[in-house]
Amino acid sequence: MDKAVITVVGKDTVGILARVCTFLAEREVNILDISQTVVQDFFNMVMIVDVSACSTAFDALGSDLSQLGMGMGLKIRCQKAEIFEKMHRI
Repeated sequence: MDKAVITVVGKDTVGILARVCTFLAEREVNILDISQTVVQDFFNMVMIVDVSACSTAFDALGSDLSQLGMGMGLKIRCQKAEIFEKMHRI
């Protein structure tokens, strides 16, 4: 399994979860775990996903997610899970 961590941060609006999940499903990305919170109108979501069957190259997936986020007024990042884990060990 090839895992990645996707983070979504920004002003809360209707449809964020639906648009991000639809985007991922269209690219054969499986959501393994998800956590979201809204604090004083700010949306924060972390997703653990399996990109093993992704129909898009990983770099392109990250770039496309970033573009999706910009269009929605959000910051969306996608990192390989092993890199994310090593960054947060320090």
